[in-house]
Amino acid sequence: MNKTKMQETFYRIFGEGGDLIAAFAPGRVNLIGEHTDYNGGEVFPCALTIGTTAIARVRSDGMLHFYSDNFPDVGVMTSSLDDLIYTEEANWTNYPKGMIWAMKQNGYRLDQGLDFFLSGNIPAGAGLSSSASVEVVTGVILREVLKRTRGLGEDLTNQDLALMGKQVENDYCGLNSGIMDQFVIAMGKEDCAIRLNTADLSYAYAPLHMEGVQIVIGNTNKPHKLGDSAYNTRREECEKALRILQEKTQISHLCELTPEAFEAVQDALTEDVLLRRARHAVTENDRVARAVTALEAGEVETFGKLMNEAHASIRDDFEASCLELDTLVDLSQNCIGCLGSRMTGGGWGGCNVSLVRTDAVEAFCKTVGDGYRQAIGYDATFYIVEAGEGARLLSLD
Repeated sequence: MNKTKMQETFYRIFGEGGDLIAAFAPGRVNLIGEHTDYNGGEVFPCALTIGTTAIARVRSDGMLHFYSDNFPDVGVMTSSLDDLIYTEEANWTNYPKGMIWAMKQNGYRLDQGLDFFLSGNIPAGAGLSSSASVEVVTGVILREVLKRTRGLGEDLTNQDLALMGKQVENDYCGLNSGIMDQFVIAMGKEDCAIRLNTADLSYAYAPLHMEGVQIVIGNTNKPHKLGDSAYNTRREECEKALRILQEKTQISHLCELTPEAFEAVQDALTEDVLLRRARHAVTENDRVARAVTALEAGEVETFGKLMNEAHASIRDDFEASCLELDTLVDLSQNCIGCLGSRMTGGGWGGCNVSLVRTDAVEAFCKTVGDGYRQAIGYDATFYIVEAGEGARLLSLD
């Protein structure tokens, strides 16, 4: 939905008048580096040009009115500044409510309520971080509201908003996730991916110069629900492996170990599942470094091979894939013109990401789509994507 249409819908739902604030936050895709972000490792995601647009207006009372055209049948959902408790019934509004809560926790309390309208074109449940996009776009809106109503928020950076979004996921929604999603959504740069060290939040932009190669995302259309999945269990297993290895070597995170250093101490992990979880984190972190080096050298085919290795590791050692993802990845990897493919996101559903030669993209989508339908019984959906800018205010003029 374009901005004019959104503005018209806002007035239809909430009434005319008042000063409107608009913002956009993208979705993201992680090119390589999965389940390393909470193990102190590196990730290599990029922001997308698809995302979430929000329009808000300050109210004279403390009420919060939410509406999303992605869930029109739900209608307007209400809460208040005195009622910021997470509930299952609140559905998607837990994310903007959570950001208001996080702002308050960090000393940025709202005095007035909001009419809040959301429109997004990130497929929900696809693993492209629709929830983190909602958190960050809400943060951009709230920062502007605080500036206009209380003279606060000038010191809040996009990185601060990303950290608050992580706080919402961890402490408000109960998902023990890392910082990657919110960070790249807040800090993305056009035509670039971000090499982010999640241990200290140091980062560098890497231009995605892939002449004649396109990023293609394939959606299994099997939604992943991280909170209902084994995501938190995987993190607990990684933490247990870390505690055991810390008796052998001085490390704060699993990803501080090189593959060679891990091999020297891995015998301490007598439980096979812990060995495999830790091995994935360590080798995946090493793959990120090698993949970025390859990209900087223009060796896109090497990058693709590392993507293939990454999927095998997350499938076999981390066990975060599923039949639908493995089918989509296998079909992609074996399709003419594909340089590499892997699952992306938390796993157990959602999407894969592939590097495909531009002149083969149309045939790739048809061939992989036909094979997936035959194997699984329903369609996959494909998105040809570009790396876009991070979260920002929008003009409604």
